[in-house]
Amino acid sequence: MDPRIILRIELTNGAKGRLSDFCEQAGMTQVATLSRMVEWFATQPPAVQRLIVGHIPKEMQKDVARLMLKNLAGAK
Repeated sequence: MDPRIILRIELTNGAKGRLSDFCEQAGMTQVATLSRMVEWFATQPPAVQRLIVGHIPKEMQKDVARLMLKNLAGAK
């Protein structure tokens, strides 16, 4: 197994509550859930990462998402 690195994150109270609710329903720890989310995020193409973190202007997000889905569908 690869060595692990511990990171700290900052969440709003609302996000923390929703994370706690999800983890309870899924039967997962918060560390396991967030680790999987970060692993998934790190494997996404740069355009998807930028869309997720809000680097695409709001008025362009729908068009960019539609183009990305079209490209992903064509890649299969």
